[in-house]
Amino acid sequence: MSNFSRRDFLRTSLSAGALGLSAQPWAKAATGSAATEWVTLGKSGVKVTRLAFGTGSNGGRVQRQLGQEEFTRTVRHAYDRGIRFFETAESYGDMHRMLGIALKGIPRDTYRLMTKVTTREGADPQAKIDELRKLANTEYFDIALLHFQHTATWPEDTVRWQDGLQEAEVRKAVVAHGASVHGLPALRRFPGNQWLQVALFRTNHKGAKMDAEDYMTREPGNVPEVLSHVTKVGKQGIGVIGMKLIGEGAFTDREARQRAMRFAFREAGVQSVTVGYKSTAEIDEAIENLNLALS
Repeated sequence: MSNFSRRDFLRTSLSAGALGLSAQPWAKAATGSAATEWVTLGKSGVKVTRLAFGTGSNGGRVQRQLGQEEFTRTVRHAYDRGIRFFETAESYGDMHRMLGIALKGIPRDTYRLMTKVTTREGADPQAKIDELRKLANTEYFDIALLHFQHTATWPEDTVRWQDGLQEAEVRKAVVAHGASVHGLPALRRFPGNQWLQVALFRTNHKGAKMDAEDYMTREPGNVPEVLSHVTKVGKQGIGVIGMKLIGEGAFTDREARQRAMRFAFREAGVQSVTVGYKSTAEIDEAIENLNLALS
C-alpha cells in the first residue's frame, strides 16, 4: 500500500472512532484546585490534569535513584493530591516498568499516561509500542510522542514513525499522537504541521534549557521565538504541554519556580506542564505554585 493511501486509510479509521473517544467518562481530580483540574489538549480529545508527573529528571536518573518503594510512594502521593497525568520515555531507562508498578491497582480510566518513543532507524513502531505497553502494565497510552525531534527535516525523516503511531491508534494501543521538540530548526516545523495533535515544548521565563539554533547549546534559548511558535501551534488546535519548566532543576529559589508557573500558563499559553519530582514536598509545592499562578 502506498504511503499516501495508507495515511488516507488511517485518517478515515481514526475519524470513525472519534465518537467513541469523546464519550469516555473522564474521572474528576481528587481535589478542586486549579492545578489538578482536567483540561482538553487542543483538538486531540485527550483530557489531562494541568499538572503532570514527569519521570525524566536528568534522563530519569533522579527518579530511578529513589528506588521502587519510594518512587511508588511519591507517585501515589501525587495521585492522591489530584495529579492524574503521568509521563515517561523509552530513553528514561527503567521508568516504564517502575511507573507501571507504582500505578498498579489504580483504575486505569482515572489517570492519563504519556510515553515518548525514540525514532530509531530499523525499529518496528508497533513492536516498540507493544514493548512499552507491557513494561508500563497498560493496555494503551493516552498520548505517544516522537521523542527528541531536533532537526529541520524531522517531518520527512519520521514518516514511518508517524504512520506507526496512527496505526497504533487504529488498534487502540494509543489514543493521540505528537512530538517533543529540541532546538529551533525542529520547532520551526511545528506550526502548520497537519500530523501533530500534541506538542511538547521546553519553556520557562529565563530561557534555561530552551530552544536555540543549536539544540545542544548551554546558552539561554530564544524565548521570544519559542513563544511565537507555541502561539501559532496553539491557535492551530494542537495540544500544548510545557516541559523544562524550572530549567531542569536550575531554579533553586521558590520565587523563580512560581514565576516559571505564571510564565508557562499566562505568557506561553500551555495547557499542561510536566515536572519531575523526587519528593512529596516538591509535589505539594508545585500544586501550590500553579494554583497561585492561575488565581
